Amino acid sequence: MSLMQILEIIIPSAILSATPLIFTALGGVFSERSGVVNIGLEGLMIIGAFVGAVFTIWFEHLGLGAASPWLSLVVAAICGGLFSLLHALACVTFRADQTVSGVAINFLALGLTVFLVKKLFQGSGQTPFIDYRIDKANVPLLHDIPIIGPLFFSHIAYTSYVAIIFSFLVWYVIYKTPFGLRLRSVGEHPMAADTLGINVSRMRYIGVVLSGAFGGIGGAVYVVTIATNFGPTTISGQGFLALAAMIFGKWNPIGALGAALFFGFAQSLSITGESIPLLKEVPSVYLLIAPYVLTILALAGFVGRAEAPKAIGIPYIKGRR
Repeated sequence: MSLMQILEIIIPSAILSATPLIFTALGGVFSERSGVVNIGLEGLMIIGAFVGAVFTIWFEHLGLGAASPWLSLVVAAICGGLFSLLHALACVTFRADQTVSGVAINFLALGLTVFLVKKLFQGSGQTPFIDYRIDKANVPLLHDIPIIGPLFFSHIAYTSYVAIIFSFLVWYVIYKTPFGLRLRSVGEHPMAADTLGINVSRMRYIGVVLSGAFGGIGGAVYVVTIATNFGPTTISGQGFLALAAMIFGKWNPIGALGAALFFGFAQSLSITGESIPLLKEVPSVYLLIAPYVLTILALAGFVGRAEAPKAIGIPYIKGRR
């Protein structure tokens, strides 16, 4: 097997695996740039995955066909945003410990979705498999480009391109628009922002709700492109990988994109390892734990140099320094 053939296996798989992480990490950027720690990204992905599976099945029964998974992504974004209001209410309004609230969101999401699956599907532990998924595809014309075409424009789901485009859009919104400036100001110095007439609580609510919407999309994308159904273990650590990608990317959307692609590459090794000569002899358990080991090593090596928003994790009380 040539090097080009190996790359044609690994790179599309890495991009596909990274896509849910990209969406969720972008959501984390919105929340934490506003000053609210969001450990609950895992829970938001669980809600999105559940909604993505259930509504895709429902839309299929309505006869919407191939549009079903795309419509379910919209519903997952709405449900993720609504669910994240619990985190915003606890952290912004009631000034609860943000880490504890995020952990509670994770447990609540898992327990709630398992309960609802059993109620909706006659006691089953998982949803049925969806009939219509967002399949890998070749981009017309671009996949014929020598070298680059087979690597980046062949056998990749369109949701991956949407995620990459959104990364640049989110970067533009955060760094080049008045809204982004206000969002960053409440995460850096909320008292100064308040003095200038910016509603700190409202901006933080918006940041958290956006994180829920993107996290919901991330979970739904995982279901409609990779898992094809939802169960208690469908989302198992991907939210924490997205959180690590956000930190590794220094709370920057483009940095989060690069970090998510790196972790997606690590995840893809467990899928493509059997097809690659050099990895065939490596025990599968090592490939399965590779993403998490690489996450620890990456954060241990780089997190000390990453500068978080200065007011992150600190509840804002009007008039108090």
